Amino acid sequence: MDISSDESDDWFMESLNAYKDLHLFQLEHPTKVIEWTGDKNICVAGYTGARSEILELLLPLKLYAGENQGLCAERDFKVQHGGFSEEPVENLIHIPGTRCAVTSGSSSSTLQIWDIGGDDSDVIKRTGVINLKSKSATGSKIAPGLTDEPAVLHGSCISDVELTEIATGRVLHTVAKESSDSVSGLQFVNACVFLICTSNGTLLMGDTRAPSTCHYPLEESKSGLHWSFGLRSDRIQSEASCTVARLSSSGHILLSDLRDLQSMFCQTQIKVQHSASNNDFLNISWAPVLDRCLSVSGFDGTVHIYDTMDWSTEGQSPQPVFSHRGHEMSHEGKHCDFPPVVTTHSWHQSRPKTLLSAATDGSLHVWDWVDKITDR
Repeated sequence: MDISSDESDDWFMESLNAYKDLHLFQLEHPTKVIEWTGDKNICVAGYTGARSEILELLLPLKLYAGENQGLCAERDFKVQHGGFSEEPVENLIHIPGTRCAVTSGSSSSTLQIWDIGGDDSDVIKRTGVINLKSKSATGSKIAPGLTDEPAVLHGSCISDVELTEIATGRVLHTVAKESSDSVSGLQFVNACVFLICTSNGTLLMGDTRAPSTCHYPLEESKSGLHWSFGLRSDRIQSEASCTVARLSSSGHILLSDLRDLQSMFCQTQIKVQHSASNNDFLNISWAPVLDRCLSVSGFDGTVHIYDTMDWSTEGQSPQPVFSHRGHEMSHEGKHCDFPPVVTTHSWHQSRPKTLLSAATDGSLHVWDWVDKITDR
């Protein structure tokens, strides 16, 4: 979508009331990963070059200045640690409680293990590798284990999914299912139970204590699309109250309860101008603090936030409670052939309405939005 200069100017004026905070940053190379390494720190990594930079960034301190923002001059992200990968970085995770990160790249037969660095060094160093069963053009999907010993769940297709201990490379669990269906995402529910979403929308639930895997395919009418997923866990209650959201490349959203993954308690169709041009950018994420809010990106230069409270089983297309258009609006005037598409976004884990988002033009934004209806 072409953005006129007047439309861009109008958006910047409206943003004064639409955001509590809005900080724009430009990376040298675009990223499709934003991974939290602390309350004020993230890791990003390039995916377009043969040699890709991995950076740990400190968020703008002005974001945390509260009522004293006028006294804080730090409005930019600050590079704390950096290093280089010899391949494009498709996926990156941080292992909670450590200074360790794991990455996967396109057409690579290994996962890369990294030491993010500490106070005594500003260098991110590769410390080891995990050998994979097979290569994947989009990289192996990865998720951190939730056990005491650092481990990573990884795989590019169902039959390749394994849980591997990082320190020793020992395989702790293998998914006992022969299937070439590609993995679009995976995540642990608790220390033992994990979910896998395939690119065709099928859900699989596994348990590291048992060899079998439960299989929940979608009906044929929803086949032919690419799907991603997001998992919401109620931390106050048990993992049994988890809700799974699936997003298709044409804008279908399905909500399921972990206790009944075969059915959907809600399904809807959000308005998108066109199907996702790059399925790797599809992202649906639950807000970790706001109840029943989720966010969607990957179709264009926008991140949409929805309140699912009023969604029905067969409801009309829901309207977002907020849309971040900053990437497409701040793109105006740049010399590029195509408008930017949001590559990824991530919610802050404790600040209710603070998100980060990145786009194909290298832009990186952190923003705290205002809900004009409820101001919650």
